[in-house]
Parts: sequence; structure tokens; C-alpha cells
Amino acid sequence: MAKSKKKAETVFLVCEETGDYNYSLRRKPGGEKLKVKKYSPRLRRHTVHNEKKK
Repeated sequence: MAKSKKKAETVFLVCEETGDYNYSLRRKPGGEKLKVKKYSPRLRRHTVHNEKKK
């Protein structure tokens, strides 16, 4: 039997300071959660964003 492929899932990048869902992306499940510095429109500066499933 063939192995089943893991489908890409939608995850959101949430601002640590405001809690806003600013970015969404599709990625394969597994691996470590993302922790990236991205632009926060509300604060108008770069802040740390964490990966979160909705």
C-alpha cells in the first residue's frame, strides 16, 4: 500500500503583543512552531509573531 501524503494545513501568525491574527500561511504539519519577527500594522513596527492554529 502507498503511504498517505500529509496535506498542507492553514496556520496563522499571531502578534505576541496585541494578539492580532496578521498573517496566514499554508504548511505541512509537523516540525517546530514558527516564531518570526513580522510587521504589526496596529503598532506600526516589527514584533514577534507565533504560529497558531485557529
